[in-house]
Amino acid sequence: MKKFITTVKNIFSIEDLRIRILNTIGFLVVFRIGSFIVLPGVDPNLLGESAGGIFGLIDTFLGGSFSRASIFGLGIMPYISASIVLQLLTVGVPYFQKLQKEGESGRKRINQITRVLTILITVAQGIGYITATIPNEAIMINKSMFMVSSLVLLTAGTMFCMWLGEKITEKGIGNGISMLIMIGIISALPGAIIAESLSKGSGGILLLIIEAVVLFFVVVGTVALTEATRRIPVQYAKQVVGGKVYGGQRQYIPIKVNASGVMPIIFAQSLMFLPALIAQIWADSSDIAAYIGTTFSDFTSWQYNLVFALMIILFTFFYTAITVNPEQIAEDMKRNGGFIPGIKPGGPTADFIDNIISRITLPGSFLLSIVAILPAFAIVAGVSGEFAQFYGGTSLLIMVGVILDTLRQIESYLLMRHYEGMMKSGNMKNDPSSYAVA
Repeated sequence: MKKFITTVKNIFSIEDLRIRILNTIGFLVVFRIGSFIVLPGVDPNLLGESAGGIFGLIDTFLGGSFSRASIFGLGIMPYISASIVLQLLTVGVPYFQKLQKEGESGRKRINQITRVLTILITVAQGIGYITATIPNEAIMINKSMFMVSSLVLLTAGTMFCMWLGEKITEKGIGNGISMLIMIGIISALPGAIIAESLSKGSGGILLLIIEAVVLFFVVVGTVALTEATRRIPVQYAKQVVGGKVYGGQRQYIPIKVNASGVMPIIFAQSLMFLPALIAQIWADSSDIAAYIGTTFSDFTSWQYNLVFALMIILFTFFYTAITVNPEQIAEDMKRNGGFIPGIKPGGPTADFIDNIISRITLPGSFLLSIVAILPAFAIVAGVSGEFAQFYGGTSLLIMVGVILDTLRQIESYLLMRHYEGMMKSGNMKNDPSSYAVA
């Protein structure tokens, strides 16, 4: 406890770090206040409860603003969608590949295109959001006027959330966009804990403690999966420049076991609602369609979880393939005079790295799929739905990733000022050897 208090004092004794932390808290408070401001013309008392399915997932990411018909009702989700589209276009379209290689000017151009695409996606999603989630009886003004004004406010709200995220990245701690998502998810945690404790009753304290212990080990396992890496040794040739010898040292290329992050779960989660949606069209005329609709509407069924897990495994390989380029890594190593001991530079090096990636991605994809379906097992075991979402899935992976990234940034500030790190052993130095995979 004494070491923790000392670390907190060291953190707030660094002026730049203290200002960044306070800025982050201030921006997050503004975001949370905005999530409670209801769109003009809506009677909040007539809004329905938070929906399940994909709407419930989005509402979780946005901290409840989606179900409250807030001016931040779409949050930064359109921006994330636009970023994903641009990322995929960068892989397959030569024009965007060229922009990516142009450095700062190309990056600015890509950001401009992303913002324009964000506005278009916000308008399209806003129409669906207003039509599908806000009951007619809750609208107190003319429907056409409400549609126009709400689209303007939702678009402005999304752009303001995007601005908040950029300001957190620039003047705060951590990645701003990820921080906004995380604070939305965490905001549901106190209510979930209270609901879970009330559901257990006075005699369920022991069960609640057991659930908390299990959750702790799930979080530890998720941290290990997020940080696990395979280090590939790289030797750099010695060079003599101006009478001085450069290079000659051995370094490592850290290849993450879960290089795709949370994206496979997001992709798979989006597609898993299609079978039930399509089956509803023929549910009245076909017993098979009715069976499919019923089965895939229940995310605790074994059929749903089996298909969900298989899709996550496939998407993990797909997303890793488009984000990690062995040929580019091998080319950069060759250009800088580096080589893997025992492997020829160029093509053989690319094949070696590709083989390593394939070997570690397979167990990584299986572990990621297990994390994704853990909430279903938690519900079957008797955990309430609100609390079960923290046992795995997208919510847990986002929280773990953002918290680790934020701790690394704080750690770097402490070490730069010659303070002891946040942990006595290991530190948050992103040392791959801590979780190295043989």
